Amino acid sequence: MTPEMSGRKNARRSRRRSRVLIALSVIVALLATTAIVAVVNLPDDLSIGRLSQKSNIYATASDGSPYLLASFYDQNRVEVSSDAISQYVKDAATSGEDPGFYEHGGVNIWGSLTGAVTTLFTGDVRGGSSITQQYVKNVLVQQCEALSDDAERMICYDAATETSPWRKLKEMSLAVGLEKKSSKDDILRQYLNITGFGGSVYGIEAAANYYFNTTAAALTLPQAASLVAIVNNPVKFQLDEPDSTTNGAANGYAANKERRDYILDEMQENEKISTADHDAAISAPIEPTITEPSTGCRTAGGSAYFCDLVLQTLRNDPAFGADADARLANFRLGGYNVYTTLDPVLQSAAESTMAENVPKTFEDWDVGGVITSVGVGTGRVLAMTQNKDYSQDPADTGANFTGINYNTDLDQGGSNGFQTGSTYKVFTLAEWLTQGNSLADSVSAWERDEWGTFEDSCNGPQDYGESFAPGNDSSSDDDSSYSALESTIDSINTGFIGMAKELDLCGIRKTAEAFGVHRADGGALEQGASAVLGTNEIAPLTMAAAYAGIANNGVTCTPIVIDRITGPDGAELPAPQSNCTQSVTPEVAAAMSYAMERVMTRGSGSPSYYDTDPQVPMIGKTGTTDENRDTWMAGASTKVATIVGVMNVSGVGEDQRETYFESGQAATARHRMWPEMMGVANEKYGGDEFTEPPRDLTR
Repeated sequence: MTPEMSGRKNARRSRRRSRVLIALSVIVALLATTAIVAVVNLPDDLSIGRLSQKSNIYATASDGSPYLLASFYDQNRVEVSSDAISQYVKDAATSGEDPGFYEHGGVNIWGSLTGAVTTLFTGDVRGGSSITQQYVKNVLVQQCEALSDDAERMICYDAATETSPWRKLKEMSLAVGLEKKSSKDDILRQYLNITGFGGSVYGIEAAANYYFNTTAAALTLPQAASLVAIVNNPVKFQLDEPDSTTNGAANGYAANKERRDYILDEMQENEKISTADHDAAISAPIEPTITEPSTGCRTAGGSAYFCDLVLQTLRNDPAFGADADARLANFRLGGYNVYTTLDPVLQSAAESTMAENVPKTFEDWDVGGVITSVGVGTGRVLAMTQNKDYSQDPADTGANFTGINYNTDLDQGGSNGFQTGSTYKVFTLAEWLTQGNSLADSVSAWERDEWGTFEDSCNGPQDYGESFAPGNDSSSDDDSSYSALESTIDSINTGFIGMAKELDLCGIRKTAEAFGVHRADGGALEQGASAVLGTNEIAPLTMAAAYAGIANNGVTCTPIVIDRITGPDGAELPAPQSNCTQSVTPEVAAAMSYAMERVMTRGSGSPSYYDTDPQVPMIGKTGTTDENRDTWMAGASTKVATIVGVMNVSGVGEDQRETYFESGQAATARHRMWPEMMGVANEKYGGDEFTEPPRDLTR
């Protein structure tokens, strides 16, 4: 036996002699305590409840396997079963914290009495509690953590941690009651799952992941002893402070090693490990591999804005809780696995083409770029990204950072929306066809200074006088007229105003709403004549869902981002469902698609169409706002709809036709990104022919 080992054994004998002397000194306290227990109605039943755990957000890879996007938690904890915890951990815990665990009835009498007396006379809370008592205290604290009201939580926490012998007595009573109902092995398992290991790390599984990048089942003997050492004093013994002058890597994590080696000595003395294993573990250096868990949506990288929408959905959707308080409590407790609709293949394409074509910042211009793809007929959001770095940290003030999701509505963590330009014209086309007109019918489309009165069945006739005189992107003949099909193919503003002049402005608005279109700020859609040209501020996701509705024979499905949710017990929970409604008749949708296919093959969408590889039948529409400040490309196959936009986020900025990024002209970035996205989508999902419209809607 080495002198060092002999010294440790002598020290243990000295501690035991000290315990005898202490026992004599607390006889009076023992009598007093016995009397108190006899007269005080102490509780003996402990309601454990749910432990706070990590919740995980996943995408699903092409092979069907889950792909972790991010985790979020108040406490980094993963509950595991007893057989998923190394025996080394269990033996280290009992040997180091409570050698008599399997013999006593829940209370370490010597340790508890010593602690109670010291607390009573000095005001300092002392240790000495059994594992069962420590578990009870942790449960009481966790019950407080589960409260959604901050004030109630603090009151509860103060009561659970107050410095008084009465709290100790309550814990003792609850520990005795717990031991009557639960097995020792189950108490030990629960203790190892609930206890803190420093910082936000709770439970042995998370501790093994964080400190040693392994699992609780695979921990080695010295690793197990090091982790159990932390439990005794997480601030003093934790391993993630390499620069510490007292416990850093330079000092071999001296404080943790001292406690670890004590635990190893106790394990040997209690015959839990052999002398050879003990000596090898004592000699082993402490070499943590700190592995930061995925925390929050920022760790999802380019998928962060999609991740943020998932969180917004969980917080706002009644499917996740009856009310706001219930949903908040669910988030605080965690333990959920959320499997989302995101397609990693499409998402990767979105992130790469965005990075190649739209800079995060640009001189004198708050540039924004968005890509959103939605499954046709399902509403499943398959891809979502933007050109900024995601952050909710107020300290991140650079122009490259934002916590606002440009793709979504204001109440979904998004913006106030963006003018959509000519991509909105398709809803006037839908109303034109719904009212019995044909694509071949002509409208007066010459530019003029006064358009006169427009019918509005909601607000009464609207006379714009000389205040409304839209022009076209390219000059047209003074006396020209165009068919609805020609107006669509060439995106002729006056052609659509001419259609609106023969329709009801309120009817056009209602048709747009039938496709799920709404303002991003929650206000009512504007329905004046100028709105026909796309002046409403709308979220890109909303437009993607609407275009998917056109491609789906007029059936629009609300966007969803979650496929399924499992709770802490592994049971399936109800996930928000997509609601599908018939926006226009299949015949009208077919005629719309007929015109929008020709936009792609013969009109303003052809730069995107002919650069898409592979090609399938596709519909689409471009959009450009006043002074070319925002540019859009919207379109779909029968399988996937995609919206791509480059915007001036602040509402003012550069003319995109006069501005050039490294990738090329800003105004044509949409035509570089949309084909990349749809080429990947077509390769994976394919696409069918669109339904042929009836002849009376085309001739």
